[in-house]
Amino acid sequence: MNSSDSDLQIAGDLLEVQHLLRPAPEHPATVAEFVGLARTIAADRDRWAPLVRYDATTRWYHRLRAVPRGLGSARPGETPLGYEVWLLSWVPGQGSGPHDHGPSSGVLTVLDGELTERTRRGKRTLGAGAQRVFAPGYVHEVVNDSLEPAVSLHIYYPGLTDMPMHAAQCAPAAATA
Repeated sequence: MNSSDSDLQIAGDLLEVQHLLRPAPEHPATVAEFVGLARTIAADRDRWAPLVRYDATTRWYHRLRAVPRGLGSARPGETPLGYEVWLLSWVPGQGSGPHDHGPSSGVLTVLDGELTERTRRGKRTLGAGAQRVFAPGYVHEVVNDSLEPAVSLHIYYPGLTDMPMHAAQCAPAAATA
């Protein structure tokens, strides 16, 4: 190994190397900072776990945080929210339906259990600790295909104002070989 190799050259993806991530600022400004914020909140299980509820009849969610933009910074037609943090639970079989997040970008972090994300490109199983980052217009469906409940954390920037639903265009629930 060459002594000039950096941690990033050795390890690859910065988001996979915890010691290279800076502590999350109160007002994140980059994708990496929002990912870091999600990981910081996820690590504080004592704060979020007591809030979780499971409901077999309807989706359960709880807004953990709403941070406004600086006073007067929102232009006409923009949301005044800088970002929002949501906690969601998923009992087996519950799903979001295919949707996007309007003008918001986001970070999805699985806190407990296992979720399946379906997109036009296929499906991906996300276990506890897995994260997905998405830009405005990204269409996906999140489903709990497992036999155990799951919990996820969602950060939206700017705050979520629209969640358009889409026709079923994501990968099918069960792909057979």
